Amino acid sequence: MSTTLLRGGLLVQDDRITPCDILVNGAFIERMMPPGSGMAADTVYDLRGLYVSAGFLDIHVHGGGGHDFMDGTREAYHGASALHLRHGTTALLPTTLAATREELLRAFAVFESCGGGFPDGAKLLGLHIEGPYIAKSQCGAQDPRFIRDPDPLEYNALLDACPHILRWTIAPELPGALEMGRALVRRGVLPSIGHSEADSEQVRDAISSGYHHVTHLYSAMSTIVRKAGFRHAGIVESAYLYDELSSELIADGCHLPAPLLRLAYRMIGPRRLVLVTDAMRGAGQTEGESILGSLKNGQRVILEDGVAKMPDRTAFAGSICTADRLVRTMVTMAGASLPDAVRMITETPARVLGLDSLFGRAAPGRAADLTVFDHTIRIAMVLKDGAVCLDDRKEPTQ
Repeated sequence: MSTTLLRGGLLVQDDRITPCDILVNGAFIERMMPPGSGMAADTVYDLRGLYVSAGFLDIHVHGGGGHDFMDGTREAYHGASALHLRHGTTALLPTTLAATREELLRAFAVFESCGGGFPDGAKLLGLHIEGPYIAKSQCGAQDPRFIRDPDPLEYNALLDACPHILRWTIAPELPGALEMGRALVRRGVLPSIGHSEADSEQVRDAISSGYHHVTHLYSAMSTIVRKAGFRHAGIVESAYLYDELSSELIADGCHLPAPLLRLAYRMIGPRRLVLVTDAMRGAGQTEGESILGSLKNGQRVILEDGVAKMPDRTAFAGSICTADRLVRTMVTMAGASLPDAVRMITETPARVLGLDSLFGRAAPGRAADLTVFDHTIRIAMVLKDGAVCLDDRKEPTQ
C-alpha cells in the first residue's frame, strides 16, 4: 500500500495552528509528527507556507456547478459534489426542498444509487430533508404549493424509503411536528428547527422532543413578536438562549451582515455554530439566470451581487457560495480566528450529526480527508481517503 507524506504544513485544529507532518497510508492517516521527525513515504508533498485541516463538511447544500440534487439524476449528484470538492468540501449532505412525495422519492433513489459519492466529488454522507413540513409564512424561496403539515403516513414512508436521512428541517409549531421530532430521534435522525414562526416557548417544547439544531440562523424564522401587547422571544433569541441548540450560519457575506456574524460568533461561539453554504445550483457561478429546485418544478432566480435573488429582487433565493468562502468571511468580516472558523466547518458539524468519531478532525486512524489552503483561504490541495483529488500548488517534491 502506497504512503504519502504531507510535509511542513500548518495544522489548523484544537484552537491553534501547529507545524505538522502528516503520514498517510492508503486511505487513512497513520502518523502526525512535528516537522523534521524523519518520516519517509513513497510520495512527499511540500506544504510549507500552507495550512491543512480536516476536510470541510457541509451539512446543508442543495447543489452547485449548474446542478441541483432535486434534479433527480446521477449527473446532478456528481456535478454538484465535484464542484464543492474543488472548494475544499470533502463530505456533504445533499439537501432537498419542499416537493411532491414522488419527487422526493426520486431524489432518494438517485442518492442511494450513488453509493456514497464519486471519485472526483465530495462524499455523500446522507440526506438533509428541508421541508415540506414548514410554515408558509416563512417559506423563503421554497415553493408554497408543496408545503404541508406533518403526516405520519407520509414521513414514515419517506424514512422507510431511504435509510440514509441524517437530518430533517421542520417548523415545530405545526400540528404533529413534536410527535414527528420524537419519531425522528428514534430512527437516529436529527430534527432541526427552520422555516418557522415558533416562539421561545414552542422552541423549548421542541427541544424536549429532540430538536437540537437551528437551520440557517436569522433566515426564514421568527424573532421578537407582540402577542396581546406582550413581547415574546422567537427562534433567533432561542438560538442564543438555549445551550442545547446548535445553529447554522450562511456566512456568504450577503445573507447576514458583519454585525450579526460577529454577534453570533461572540455569543454562541464556534462549538455551537455550524457554517453551511445552503448553496443552490448557481454555486460556482457569479451572475445570470438560474433555477432554484428541480429543472422540472423549480423557480427562476437571478444571480448577482454574490447571491441568488428572486426575480423581483425583493428577497434572496439561496446562496451561491462555497465552503472556502464561508471560512474567509468569518475571518475577514466576523473577526473569527482561523482555528475557530475552521472548527465551524469541520469538527462542529461532525459533532452535531453524531459523526465526530469519523469526521471533523485530522488524527491517526481516521480517514485521510484533508483540505489544504493558503492565507487567503484559497484551496491548494484536497485529499479524500488519502487520494489527491486536487493539487493546485506544485508537483510532489520526491
